[in-house]
Amino acid sequence: MTRKPFEELTISDDFMFCKVMEHEPICKEFLELLFNAKIEKITYLSSQNNITTNAGAKNIRLDVLVKDEAGTSYDVEMQVANQYNLPKRMRYYQAVLDIAFLDKGYSYKALNNSVIIFVCLFDPIGNNRAIYTFENICRENKTILLQDGTKKVILNAKAFNETDNQELQGFLQYVKTGKVTTEYTGRIEQMIQMVKHNELARKEYHILPAILMDAMDEGLERGKSLGLAEGKSLGLTEGARQAKLETAKNLLHLGLSRENIAQATGLTKAEVEALK
Repeated sequence: MTRKPFEELTISDDFMFCKVMEHEPICKEFLELLFNAKIEKITYLSSQNNITTNAGAKNIRLDVLVKDEAGTSYDVEMQVANQYNLPKRMRYYQAVLDIAFLDKGYSYKALNNSVIIFVCLFDPIGNNRAIYTFENICRENKTILLQDGTKKVILNAKAFNETDNQELQGFLQYVKTGKVTTEYTGRIEQMIQMVKHNELARKEYHILPAILMDAMDEGLERGKSLGLAEGKSLGLTEGARQAKLETAKNLLHLGLSRENIAQATGLTKAEVEALK
């Protein structure tokens, strides 16, 4: 599959989305318009999906992970294609955030609030809503919240007309169509043009798939003696394994214990121990 040229990237491409959201005022305003609340300050956290291009280079962020002044963490990601795994993926992200917090020695009673946000070009729920917000509630009495401090939000750009929040509507319309209708989306468009003229960003975009591609190529080569089908399968498996190893390395950099990393990634303790 041919990769989209860098010059054609839009806000709906996860690389460009994350580059734009690295600009603090834009990211903060996104959270404010989504939750209709004033946020004084956000702090960027290390993402579990960062990839380091080399020892001296800046990490490439694959999702947006920030914390506000009240301590609430927000993990935001763009979703273009429906892979029908979104609920479980949100559950995984939530688990990683909690493990990172607890592994610093805090009691679970001190777990900070966290919000997982997926911006989708499709409707993963199928109810034609612009926004779906999920919190744990009592099924026997839906007025009772579990109050575990977690929230999951799915934005459906396909249904941008189905919200009365004009700013959110403008943002979702921009994600879906590229049409600028608000001052906020105008500033996003300006930021995108700035990114496209940034040579470092261009290089990062081209480096991004190299890790998985190299892993798959290695697996394919190793699998040649097993036949084409087996080789392809081995390549995909090796690629997935390398992705887990990269995630584990980044979790190590966050200070997590090797035991918790093994639990979070599915790697064996021996595999995690071998990482440097």
